[in-house]
Amino acid sequence: MNFLRRQLPLLITFAMGVVFACQYYVPHPVSELLLTTVTKWLQIIGGFALVLGITSLFHLHAGKIRRKEPGWGYSGVLYASMVGTILVGLGYSFSFQQWILGKETIDGVRTMFGWIYTFMMVPLQGTMFAILAFFIASAAYRSFRARSREAAVLLVAAVIVMLGRVPLGEYLVPISGDATQWIMNVLNASVRRAILIGISLGAIALSIKIIFGIERAYLGGGRE
Repeated sequence: MNFLRRQLPLLITFAMGVVFACQYYVPHPVSELLLTTVTKWLQIIGGFALVLGITSLFHLHAGKIRRKEPGWGYSGVLYASMVGTILVGLGYSFSFQQWILGKETIDGVRTMFGWIYTFMMVPLQGTMFAILAFFIASAAYRSFRARSREAAVLLVAAVIVMLGRVPLGEYLVPISGDATQWIMNVLNASVRRAILIGISLGAIALSIKIIFGIERAYLGGGRE
């Protein structure tokens, strides 16, 4: 029984991996139906996994609030925001302006859930990206110091691209616009393709290791 419990997930993984690796090269209605069916099951399982993840998140932050751990106030904000958003999304279908001001519609129909997303989530995301600009500038300063020939090339390319991306830079150095387009469309594109090829080869290697049971981290442990 212990052997079956340990080997059954590996057998299922092997069978499904081989079937769907072959399915990709078999343009048959049965093959396409199999892919559609499994995709639907993945969506169903993903829904249950989402519920499990949210439940785990609630449990984790509830424990922090109960024990008054350092930073528990942030957990309280997260808890209140999640509960409030879920209740609003499930319980309201009329517009926020109608609820507050008695007006039926402003700028079309906007539910309370849409109001939360438009006027709370979007500004918060904009704030986070604005903060990231300072980290990017700091990382660029550390990376673009010409300590070697490679770093000097990177520095020159970065300066050209930054000049070509803003109207003022292109006005001061007219050739920077064409040079930026060449760098982005030729040099950057070739490097990006090389990286994608490397990622694809790595994904293929990892898939083969998972299918043949060499990599077993998804079972909750390391290699055996």
